[in-house]
Amino acid sequence: MTGPKPDGRGAGAPASLSAGLGTRVRIHVGGRPGEYAKAVLDAVAQIPAGKVMTYGDVAEFVGAGTGRHVGAVLARFGHEEDVPWHRVLRSTGEPNPTAPVEALALLIADNTPLRPSGDRVDLTRARWNGS
Repeated sequence: MTGPKPDGRGAGAPASLSAGLGTRVRIHVGGRPGEYAKAVLDAVAQIPAGKVMTYGDVAEFVGAGTGRHVGAVLARFGHEEDVPWHRVLRSTGEPNPTAPVEALALLIADNTPLRPSGDRVDLTRARWNGS
């Protein structure tokens, strides 16, 4: 973890996160994506248009971390142009909680199957297994 800021106002963002039970993963190194973050971003970049994965699916696909770790990576680095962050969802099919309207618009543009309510993805039809 980083120490207090130069002005003494608390700690900066942690370089690694833990969801408990020895699951600490390195998110960044000096502000750049660490090895784990690169693996997550590469996995997310592979999700085809019209398909989605949950945060937990991505963690399982990468073989490390948890859905919370994946969320932390996307929060920090998901803004990069080649990262289809909107294709990573909550396990309920709900879009990214930070920008749900934007995510739904992008999912619709991808022709992703939605539930009849239109506010979440139909995971049965849209879930991608990585192959």
